[in-house]
Amino acid sequence: MQTFELLAPAKINLGLRVTGVREDGYHLLDSWFVPLDLADVLCLRVDPAQDVGVSLELTGRQAQGVPNAAENLAAQAASRFLAAAGRRAHVQIALEKRIPAGAGLGGGSSDAAAVLRGLDGCFPGALSRDELSGLALGLGADVPFFLDPRPARVRGIGEAIEPLVDLPELSLVVATPGISLATADVYAEWDAVEGALTENAPRPTMPAAFGTGFDSGALEGLTQNDLEPPASRLCPAIKSLHGELRSLGALAVGMSGSGSAVFGIFPDVSSAEIARAAVRFETKGAAGFEAWSGVVRTVPSAA
Repeated sequence: MQTFELLAPAKINLGLRVTGVREDGYHLLDSWFVPLDLADVLCLRVDPAQDVGVSLELTGRQAQGVPNAAENLAAQAASRFLAAAGRRAHVQIALEKRIPAGAGLGGGSSDAAAVLRGLDGCFPGALSRDELSGLALGLGADVPFFLDPRPARVRGIGEAIEPLVDLPELSLVVATPGISLATADVYAEWDAVEGALTENAPRPTMPAAFGTGFDSGALEGLTQNDLEPPASRLCPAIKSLHGELRSLGALAVGMSGSGSAVFGIFPDVSSAEIARAAVRFETKGAAGFEAWSGVVRTVPSAA
């Protein structure tokens, strides 16, 4: 029997561009992913067995509404790893949810990647790095990034990952209105409006590097997210939080992933913490409102 405790960090998309749509309907992206020290906590217990069994126990303040059992990406990751590696074992996953679901923060994808990392450590060499990455991509576009969560430029459908080695420390406030958005719904809205309007237009991309300092104009361009307009039509609360963070002194504000989390970049840690304590959100669904502040650094997150 082996037991592992793992952290599954959240992420924000510092900026996100939709660069195309494949014939199979998958959207091609260009984005900067940065991990946060806001993280779910997983405990994996792996017992030798004559068959395969995977169980999942959910706890934590963000557990409500999170898929249980076989529908959860963490459980799927365990089942697929054992099948691909040809290993038989019983895997018990205790998952404490701290990352809000349906917020564009990658919590489910990070949980899945943490399980893959844990089982890779339990069965060293059972899968090659390429096999593990392929398994991660099959679970979701964000999962490969979380196999080695550190600031990175992520392109394609999540398979092309390049480290961002020159990203400076960023003092952030991340806020979610307590309203979940389904990624598929946001992309469908983008297809219907933005995609139709720009079908033959050249697609903008993210810069290859950070560039020059904390100029607010440059930051505004960097934090643009092509999915924010369709997400805001589905969830007007995003615009409200955007304005709230701006009024509290953010140098730039953006939306993470397909929403509904919104983040602000502040001049320093103290101003970010003051803003986090001051930010308020009052609307239907506000019972799930969450706000987090912290610093993004160009160092590996918990592996």
